[in-house]
Amino acid sequence: MFDGVSDRYDLLNRVMTLGRDAAWRGAMWNEVPEDAHAVLDLCCGSGASLPGLRRPGRLVLGADVSLRMLERASEAHGRIGWAPRLVCANAFRLPLRQGSLDCVTIAFGARNLRPRVAALSEIARVLRPGGRLVVLEATAPRPGPMAAAHSFYLRRIIPLVGRLSSDPPAYAYLSRSILEFGSGPEFEADLASSDFAVAARRSFMLGATTLWVARRPGADAGKSRAVGEGLHPARLGELPRGEMPNRSLPGAREWRWWAGAKLLLSAAVLASLVYALWLFARSGGDLSWVPWQRGAMRILLVVATVGFVIRTAVLALHLLGPPPRD
Repeated sequence: MFDGVSDRYDLLNRVMTLGRDAAWRGAMWNEVPEDAHAVLDLCCGSGASLPGLRRPGRLVLGADVSLRMLERASEAHGRIGWAPRLVCANAFRLPLRQGSLDCVTIAFGARNLRPRVAALSEIARVLRPGGRLVVLEATAPRPGPMAAAHSFYLRRIIPLVGRLSSDPPAYAYLSRSILEFGSGPEFEADLASSDFAVAARRSFMLGATTLWVARRPGADAGKSRAVGEGLHPARLGELPRGEMPNRSLPGAREWRWWAGAKLLLSAAVLASLVYALWLFARSGGDLSWVPWQRGAMRILLVVATVGFVIRTAVLALHLLGPPPRD
């Protein structure tokens, strides 16, 4: 089924989540410990959740049962350097050693793992003691004033949007699977049955999507093993040789460069707007515009300038502050 919808899967996901799925994946990435050296994105599909997991020195694995989806992920992320290692695998029999992973993420795939307790038990097997499971999943309506609208969206709108795909029945299944997954308590009970302790949960879009952070009891989650200890990637020849780089410093440096670039761009736009406003103030009367056109241009320039003053100030404070939490 997922082979058949792979061509438009990401696009339709963006439509059905009203463009919010990227922000939700970002929240999921933030829950992955920065010092996690071996991370598995289970049910990775076309690889939409892989970019935010990549770090220098981190081994990122992507596993899915759909070969077509994995082909799309391979085209997007490549195969060399610290690119994710992709494997077509059964989530109930992962080809990994016991306790070999620091973190497992699942985005919009947990509802497809049935029986769920068996899948969660297999995830617990490959996670080290203290390892983290981060799950982002669409949930069924919860009792409340928005339940009727949420239910209508799942039962009617999602199948309607699915008609844009090459396999509309697949999106009818998608709707049913969300309703069958439940609103959250059922999943948390399965987590508890599989030796996981829920550490945090967040809801998005009035409960339409939930993010869970769960830990496997054991050692301190901050103490990750080095890559290669208990885990051997399939193509060691493609991995860079030598000692793994420091985990925190490259990420912080990269963040500083990116934040600085955004600040410089915003400052350049602000300077251009200030200059345009100055020119308009000097020559606005010489322009052959009717009064309403001059007024509209003045308002537009002032509003844009004030907006970029605020944006530049926020970016400057952001750059001066500490890097985002892992």
